[in-house]
Amino acid sequence: MRLRKIKLSGFKSFVDPTTLIVPTNLTGVVGPNGCGKSNIIDAVMWVMGESSAKHLRGDALTDVIFNGSSARNPVGQASVELMFDNTENKLGGQYASYDEISIKRQINRESISTYFLNGTRCRRRDITAIFLGTGLGPRSYAIIEQGMISRLIEAKPEELRTFIEEAAGISKYRERRRETENRIRNTRENIARLNDILEELDKQLKHLQRQAKAAERYQLLKKEQRQLEAEIQALNWKSLNELAGKQLQEIREHENRVEAAVSDQRIVEKEIVQHRESLTTANEDYNEVQSEYYRVGGEISRLEQKIQHINEKIQDARLGLEQINTEQQQLTEQLEQDEEQLKQLATTREGLEPQLKGSREESDKAYSWLTESEQAMQAWQTEWEEFNRTANGYSRRSEVARTRIEHLNDSLEEIRQRQRNLKQELEEMDTSDSETAIKQNDTELKSASKTRDEIEKSLKHKRETLQSTRKLHQDQTRALNLQRSQCQKLEGSLASLEALQRNAMTGSNPTLKKWLQKHDLENAPRLAQRVVVETEWACAVESVLGRFMQDICIDDLSDYLDEISNLNGSELGLIGTSEQVAAENQSRFPSLADKLKDDFPLRHLLSTVYLADDIQAAIGMRSNLTGGESVITADGFWIGQNWIRVCRSNGQQTGVINREKEIQKLKFELDKAQGKLVDLESAASDTLTQLESLEQEIHELQAQLNRQEQKVSELKATLTTDKAGVEQARSRSERIEDELEELHDQEQEEIQEMDNVNAELERIESEESELQKQHAELVALKEKHQDTLRKARELWQKTHEESHGIALQLESISSQRASLEQSIKRSQIQSDHLIKRGDELENTISENQAPVGEIKIELEEKLTQKVESEKKLSEARGKVQNIESDLREKEQLRITHENRVQELRSGLERARLDIQETRVRLQTIEEKLAESGQNIKDILAMLSEEAEISTWRDNLDKVSQKIHRLGPINLAAIDEFTQVSERKSYLDKQDKDLHDALQTLESAIQKIDKESRSRFKDTFDQLNANLKELFPQLFGGGMSYLELTGDDLLETGVTVMARPPGKRNSTIHLLSGGEKALTAVALVFSIFKLNPAPFCILDEVDAPLDDANIGRFSELVVSMSDDIQFIFITHNKITMEIAHQLLGVTMHEAGVSRLVSVDVDEAVKMAATA
Repeated sequence: MRLRKIKLSGFKSFVDPTTLIVPTNLTGVVGPNGCGKSNIIDAVMWVMGESSAKHLRGDALTDVIFNGSSARNPVGQASVELMFDNTENKLGGQYASYDEISIKRQINRESISTYFLNGTRCRRRDITAIFLGTGLGPRSYAIIEQGMISRLIEAKPEELRTFIEEAAGISKYRERRRETENRIRNTRENIARLNDILEELDKQLKHLQRQAKAAERYQLLKKEQRQLEAEIQALNWKSLNELAGKQLQEIREHENRVEAAVSDQRIVEKEIVQHRESLTTANEDYNEVQSEYYRVGGEISRLEQKIQHINEKIQDARLGLEQINTEQQQLTEQLEQDEEQLKQLATTREGLEPQLKGSREESDKAYSWLTESEQAMQAWQTEWEEFNRTANGYSRRSEVARTRIEHLNDSLEEIRQRQRNLKQELEEMDTSDSETAIKQNDTELKSASKTRDEIEKSLKHKRETLQSTRKLHQDQTRALNLQRSQCQKLEGSLASLEALQRNAMTGSNPTLKKWLQKHDLENAPRLAQRVVVETEWACAVESVLGRFMQDICIDDLSDYLDEISNLNGSELGLIGTSEQVAAENQSRFPSLADKLKDDFPLRHLLSTVYLADDIQAAIGMRSNLTGGESVITADGFWIGQNWIRVCRSNGQQTGVINREKEIQKLKFELDKAQGKLVDLESAASDTLTQLESLEQEIHELQAQLNRQEQKVSELKATLTTDKAGVEQARSRSERIEDELEELHDQEQEEIQEMDNVNAELERIESEESELQKQHAELVALKEKHQDTLRKARELWQKTHEESHGIALQLESISSQRASLEQSIKRSQIQSDHLIKRGDELENTISENQAPVGEIKIELEEKLTQKVESEKKLSEARGKVQNIESDLREKEQLRITHENRVQELRSGLERARLDIQETRVRLQTIEEKLAESGQNIKDILAMLSEEAEISTWRDNLDKVSQKIHRLGPINLAAIDEFTQVSERKSYLDKQDKDLHDALQTLESAIQKIDKESRSRFKDTFDQLNANLKELFPQLFGGGMSYLELTGDDLLETGVTVMARPPGKRNSTIHLLSGGEKALTAVALVFSIFKLNPAPFCILDEVDAPLDDANIGRFSELVVSMSDDIQFIFITHNKITMEIAHQLLGVTMHEAGVSRLVSVDVDEAVKMAATA
């Protein structure tokens, strides 16, 4: 695989289309500084997929587009294409058959990058995939540009390992391994999720299985329960129906008893009315006697009460006098006691008053001392609280300051960590590929949308055509059906007429039919079929020819003369059409033969049958007829000399000619209709074919449209996602920069604040030490004040209690004295009142003793009158009582009858309510059973006569208990169990497939790891050997080797150890710049020797070398150029000398690079010839 051409257009300074042809293995690129030589290296890196503007010496990917010069305008896009010669088939796979490989990349001002592989648009990933394992790539060891040497030498061990992996061809394995690991991770995650789901499904299945079994059991039991309930309802209905019959009989009996009781009640009520009238008269008499009795009794009561009242007043007055005397004596004694006690209290008071004065003076002095002590303690307390507030303030401020310092330290660490994370995220952020993909997807979306619109337009046109075609086909189908109906109608009419015609022609004689079949005359034409006559005279012709109409027309009668004799019991007529019989030409009138065609075989039979317009005309012509002549009308009235015949409807004979005409007409119409039917069928078939074709086309277009719609949707989704990603990345980048700036400001603010807080903390701690001294002084003063306050409080409490006790005694004495004085005053007033009351009572006794005698005389008279009234009243009362007794008996009897009637009526109502309730229950049972679709009679018919409700209820209770024991039932569990079981089976299969896939992937990882280890070890050993060989060649001695940093061949890093001549062994980082460059070249060339890349590009690699080293370097390049294609950029003449082809890059026009190619060998030949 060789690099043949590099095509540049609009790339950096190569604004014009430029083709760099590489015909040899040693091509040098020379030119002054700044002319654009290194742009060739950038172009090769860029076209092979470089996506970092930094590695292309720019700020943005669009910087690779020519940005204009003093004489030229900027261009809109840049393009670079590499042409490879693959005749050796170094590229395998699908590109092995290509002799030439073209890789091209374009970019426009919108940052849309487009890749092409052999002219076909592709992805960046497809480009990088081609170079995996070949040593080529945007940052591979095959491109050693300015700064590559330092990056290679200063690479970390892990980074240096990638060069060896590329040389070993295992970079593709690493990519595959990464993809496989991702798949394994995804597979394990899927398995984990699937296991969780399966575990949950197992629990769910067990639960659902139990529920499903319970649900099935529940359904069976519920069915049995419903059946038992229906049967119980039926048994209830049966018993209720029997009960209703009994209740109806009881109602009739109750009605009879009520009528009898009501009759008895009416008799008693009539007797009661009579007794009440007698009672009314007796009560009036009794009331008069009773009034007189009550009047006398009232007078007696008045007199007795008056006497009693006078006696009571005298007695009350005597009792009052006795009580007054007793109270007067008690008041005298109490007054003496109160005066004595008053004297004692005065003596006690005189002794306590001096004691109270002294005690109060002592208490006042103690209280003053207590007040002074409390004020001193209060002052100390105020000072103490002020001290605590100050101390607590310092403590809080100190704690706040320390907390703030910790918070600031944490905040600063978070800020710095956030800055590091943001910077790392900003460095890793690259949206160029996404922007390129967006522009590519946008282009593809527009193209796909345009294609979709075209398909929709075509589909719309096809559908419109389909609709019109379908309508046409429907019209054709309707016309075809109508035509078929017409044909079938014509065929039916024709078949019917032909059947009638055959029956009229041949009859039903089987012997005749056999004879005709034998002589092939069955289908021979009959005479009726040969008759061609005007329609209006057809009836007349049929009337004249009669049976001749069914005779068979043959060519020659002689052929059948012998055969006819064999017919027995059959009637047959044969007419020879080849033998014409001449008719008489002397017709006096128009004859019936004139209405026939000339070739009619029996024309002579009609030549003597004349025509008449009507019956009268025919009768008029009768007198002119001779023998054998006759006259006939068109409607069949036929008359001769001595006979008349009317033939106007003679069954099969009549209408044969017209029927034949109708048959011929129908045949013609049928042929015409069938022809039209064929045309319609053909047209309908063509339309149907067109319809099917259109439907197929529409189906295909719809499928294309669906695919295109899906493609558009996918592109839109991808475009939206990519745009959102790019926008998010841009927005994120801006936010990161803003946040970094904010974080920097915040960091400075936090640092400044921390300095301030530290200073504040030091000042607070200094002031807290001063507060400690003040605290000790305050504690000592507190103890002194507390002791003084305690003593003052004890003294005041003691003196206060003494004075208070004496004051209480004096107050008690004063209260007692006041109470005694009031008691003495009340006693004196009460004594005076008693004396006055005694005098009043003595007067009352003397006044009431005189009138008592007179009142007693009047009382004796009234008592005598009362005795007489009592006698009269007793007689009237006895009469009333007798009548009332009889009335009560009657009322009691009436009540008895009423109660009886009421009781009987209540019984009747109860019976009626009972039967109504029974009927409602019967109706309810019937409605319930009807709602469940069951019939009472059917259920009762299935039950045995011995069926009892109690037994059925016991069975129902058992079933209900079974249902209850089942607990809550999920009736959907049966279907859910089936669904979950199916899902479980499906997921089990998925689980097995995932485990199989995981095992396959793990096997693949093991195989990749094994192959990678083997290849890396072999490559490392070979590379080490090559480095040991090439290093002395470049340095003229010394040695260098590679060293692994770890034991794991899959992850270990690689370092380069070097010992130039005359120096000690050390790492490459300790070498000089020229030594580093030579060591890097030795390492790269060792890699080339191991796994030669198709080409190697060197960008001023010899710049840091002296002439001696350049000479050895050039010799090494020449020795390796047999297998490797070198393109080197140099300013050194020694290096230029080894080139077979020199490409000069000039910038004659400012800002625009151009190529000048010189074949050194041809130039030498030309110089030698000259």
